[in-house]
Amino acid sequence: MPPSDGMISRKTVLKAAAMIGAAPLLIGGGVALAREQVGTGQAPGFTPQCHDNDDPTVEQIEGPYFKPNSPLRSSMVNDGPGTRLSVSGYVFGRACLPISGVLLDFWQADDNGNYDNSGYTFRGHQFTDANGAYRLDTIVPGLYPGRTRHIHVKVQAPGRPILTTQLYFPNEPRNNTDTIYDARLLMTIRQNGPGKDASFDFVLDVPQTPGTPTPTGTSTGTPTGTPTGQPTTTPPSGSWTAGRSYNAGDRVTYSGSSYVCIQAHTALVGWEPPNVPALWQRV
Repeated sequence: MPPSDGMISRKTVLKAAAMIGAAPLLIGGGVALAREQVGTGQAPGFTPQCHDNDDPTVEQIEGPYFKPNSPLRSSMVNDGPGTRLSVSGYVFGRACLPISGVLLDFWQADDNGNYDNSGYTFRGHQFTDANGAYRLDTIVPGLYPGRTRHIHVKVQAPGRPILTTQLYFPNEPRNNTDTIYDARLLMTIRQNGPGKDASFDFVLDVPQTPGTPTPTGTSTGTPTGTPTGQPTTTPPSGSWTAGRSYNAGDRVTYSGSSYVCIQAHTALVGWEPPNVPALWQRV
């Protein structure tokens, strides 16, 4: 039954998603809610447990190993050996409505605790699907001096600022000594045969009104065809510019070629149109 104030709760959304087969992770016969049943089985009132007017997921430092222009993909399991890990969840706005087309850019260390700074091993970006869900297939990252085990991620809803943060593993001994570690960013973890399943739900500072559509965009697959969304005002033109916000349908030029935007986003250095076919289509 919906809450008495008419707001759509996060749990209601997830149950509906489960009924249509969109739930990324099931635990104990129900949909996994991030931060529930970690350790003692209690559900701390931390960021990922979305409720009306909840605080957004906390930011963390980018660190020295981020590289722009990661490949569009949701699986990195073939990048190297290690314990397989599947991380799944949803991205919500402030009214606990899921957001489709959210860009998630992941990067992490390999099994030996090393980052690939020359290529794109264990680096990749994807988009949430129509239900606001994402799934990353990777391995459990290795440890390196000074840090506990973690995964980096940048999360950006269409046309909104970028959230840079990190995801952590429960019951890690180094959690107590890592000065960056934040318990609000713990994933829910369960053993799945020789591998592990993890769940984490992001809450972005995106204003929402219950009952209204959320921002839309491409899914985790490579987009094809023509753009489906058109801007409500005259599309900007001219040269592609880092730091500018683009909407689906906007047209730019870059190195003498014309491109049309197929996913609303804020442009970053390294995401030039030829480099990100998930965001720009050459015309």
